[in-house]
Amino acid sequence: MPENTGYAEIAAHYRQQIQDGTLRPGDTMPSLRQVCERFGVAQTTANRAYRALKMEGLTLAKSGVGTVVAGPISNNIASRVSLHAITGKALGGGETSQILEIGTVGADELVAPRLDVAPGTPVQVRRRLVSRGGVPVHISSSYYPAYVIAVTPELTEPVSTGGSRELAAERLGVEQDEVLEEVTSRKASTEEAAALGLTGKDVVVTQVVRTVILVDGRIVEVAVKVTGGQTILRWRSSLRRQGNDE
Repeated sequence: MPENTGYAEIAAHYRQQIQDGTLRPGDTMPSLRQVCERFGVAQTTANRAYRALKMEGLTLAKSGVGTVVAGPISNNIASRVSLHAITGKALGGGETSQILEIGTVGADELVAPRLDVAPGTPVQVRRRLVSRGGVPVHISSSYYPAYVIAVTPELTEPVSTGGSRELAAERLGVEQDEVLEEVTSRKASTEEAAALGLTGKDVVVTQVVRTVILVDGRIVEVAVKVTGGQTILRWRSSLRRQGNDE
């Protein structure tokens, strides 16, 4: 690294190592002094890089140890939309997606009201297991109404589209507007626990139900994401008031 290395480049270096599994959950990060020596920067620069990683939920402070890599992280939809806009992919570095199920199911009491359809209405489901660095992070079950499948028949096939919502919105000619994400905890099913590598009796998981709405008010997707209880759900919201630059 050149002498004028900035904090963002240092953060990017360690972010990549965390995402590709070189640094795994629980591993101790290099000390600030080691970072300064390696990259030839002042401690304020190294500290700023580590603060960025902490704010992203990638690391945390551990008493008596220092900075360690946090547990598996499941990004929220805003992060994935932003990632897709930049890279054309919804998965980050070191992430893989394994399709578990694709087919038509009757909308249940959780999905039906969010898709604004009657219970039992046929909807398309795509269920996937997302892993990072070989470690299961979450199971995501996406449900699509008939008008979405009409323009994106690819969603009925066991192939990756690189961004299902983005493809559907593009085909419909309407941009994504907002997402409602509802978080709760519950007991894992036997299948969920097995897929996520969770053991023990009455394993608790975190469930995130997200409803993605287009600018014209139609629902493009309802997704149910299930993660282990120790998984960090990453959220970031701006606290700046519109029109206030201070």
